[in-house]
Amino acid sequence: MTSRTIGLAGTGVIGSGWAVRALARSHDVIAWDPAHGAEDRLRSGIERAWPAATRLGLFPGADPARLRWAATPEEVAAGSDWVQESAPEDEPVKRSLLSRLDAAADPTTVIASSSSGLLPSRLAGGLSHPERLLIGHPFNPVYLLPLVEVVPGEATAEEAVAAAMAHYDDLVMHPLLVRNEVEGYLSDRLQEALWRENLHLVNDGAATTAELDDSIVYGPGLRWAAMGTNLTFHLAGGEGGMRHMLGQFGPALKLPWTRLKAPELTEDLIEAMASSCEDQAGGRSIAELERQRDDCLLAVMRALRPSSIGAGRLIAEREARILAAKASTEAAPWTPGAEIPAPLNLYSAVVEPDWVDYNGHMTEWAFLTAFGWASDALFRYVGIDESYRNGGHSYYTVETHLNHLREASEGEPLRVTTQVLGSDVKRLHIFHTMYRDAEMLCTGEQMLVHVDTAAGRSAPVLPGPAAAVSAVTAAHDSMPAPPQVRGCMAVGTKHE
Repeated sequence: MTSRTIGLAGTGVIGSGWAVRALARSHDVIAWDPAHGAEDRLRSGIERAWPAATRLGLFPGADPARLRWAATPEEVAAGSDWVQESAPEDEPVKRSLLSRLDAAADPTTVIASSSSGLLPSRLAGGLSHPERLLIGHPFNPVYLLPLVEVVPGEATAEEAVAAAMAHYDDLVMHPLLVRNEVEGYLSDRLQEALWRENLHLVNDGAATTAELDDSIVYGPGLRWAAMGTNLTFHLAGGEGGMRHMLGQFGPALKLPWTRLKAPELTEDLIEAMASSCEDQAGGRSIAELERQRDDCLLAVMRALRPSSIGAGRLIAEREARILAAKASTEAAPWTPGAEIPAPLNLYSAVVEPDWVDYNGHMTEWAFLTAFGWASDALFRYVGIDESYRNGGHSYYTVETHLNHLREASEGEPLRVTTQVLGSDVKRLHIFHTMYRDAEMLCTGEQMLVHVDTAAGRSAPVLPGPAAAVSAVTAAHDSMPAPPQVRGCMAVGTKHE
């Protein structure tokens, strides 16, 4: 989708998260909230969350400055392509606000409520256009967690559902369609069961909040990041799968292990929960805990990326979409007759926290990772993208040499230039130079071979990319070979 204007009515924790998610996608945002000081709190919240959103990946043009504050919810509705309501979880309050939004928005504009459990059919009661109302229930922090439950009501049109699925996909989220209108939807009902048992265990004095959180963090929580309860238990059944698992462990369901009915929320229980959580926090502020949470979420999702499981699949997809977006704006793909920079400037980044080792400096593999993304940017420039690779062809690296000249620290900006030293029908010899501002940090020389992935052997580059590679090679032919170049890697005679 092209850049759009996302309207936000309600800018608390959830509304603020939606703002960051939309701004990071390079959309415009118009927001409103009746609370005193709400605009300042929203802008402050965006500022706090922006580093995490940056590490997740910003689309070209993403800028917090694209936020505009509105005087009324009607102004939000009238000026938006999509409206997301995030008022408190109070049905009368939401219905009143939704009525105002419905009266001011274009009839074709979808209005989504961030409700975490209310029924959309009840929220739509009395609206002039109930067919465009549905639930878009996100999870905190909205700017990082990809799940959003899409819950249509009885009157919701299929077109509105389709638009919602496309909208949340555009934000690189995982829209989960809740096919039956049930209170609490899906995820919160599962979380609620765990939460009630948590309260019972604290109320009974069986465990502290820290012990209960440890029982998840160090065990099933790590599995849940990649697999839900069902698939996890399916694997627990061995070769017999879920059927064997239920046959073996099903009788335990009759044992009084859990007490799903919530205990009475007494003052003693409230104090036990609150004081235990304060002890668990160990003096860390909410801002510190938020930052640590964001760091951990990014690390977990990136750890899943190579396996393309769960959120890891979306991390890879986000990276691909960002590179594709940059290719169409900042570094347009090569076209016949186009001027070719010498060298190419196709990739930039900042030093990520997980790129830094115990010495506080960017580690060796991180330099190679950055050069790998620079190579990927070159591939896209010459026409080698997902569709090309899906067709069974790609470049494989067969040799790499790095020369480390300077150290790099967390948060420092990096840019990489790329010079093509030589090429033929199967080989590509390239040289990357990494800079911090004007200071050279590292160089990376690579020899790549074009491969027919189905056949598992080298093969000539296909005509389109072949022409682009040839043109870039010719444009860079007059550039001097960098002193770090190793002659043994050269293609042809120029650099031997």
